[in-house]
Amino acid sequence: MKPSKTIGRILKFGTLWSTSGFVFTVVLQIYARFFLENAPSWTEEASRLFFIYAIAFASGLALKNNYYVHLDMFFNRFNPKIKRRILFAIPFVTFILFGLIMIFSIQLIILGIPERSPSMEFNMGFAFFSIFIMSSAICYYALIQILQSFKSDKK
Repeated sequence: MKPSKTIGRILKFGTLWSTSGFVFTVVLQIYARFFLENAPSWTEEASRLFFIYAIAFASGLALKNNYYVHLDMFFNRFNPKIKRRILFAIPFVTFILFGLIMIFSIQLIILGIPERSPSMEFNMGFAFFSIFIMSSAICYYALIQILQSFKSDKK
């Protein structure tokens, strides 16, 4: 199996599980508020963490499938030469930006290791790891777009 397919499947699996966990904890919290005397204190923090991880896993897939918002109204007014340059510059700048975020997220993860979350008492390095997942997935798919644009320029 190609690495691209494996990475895509891992991201899809992570998105599915994170989203399912998010929905489950929100439904549990709603149920507990209406039908139990005390709602569990951990559900709000867990739903927040599941939501963050769902976004982290889905961000690379959004770049891969070109789901991010485009301002076509401005883009369509440019001549074809400028459009081609912009279409090359966007993945290149995206790769640089999220590459920097990926590098500095490692420092944040290390700083978060001794910290504990308030209600669930899990390691905050785990929460900050979502930034690394998001930035590395976006870098991966931005690099693929850069390489594809080089291939299309050679033709």
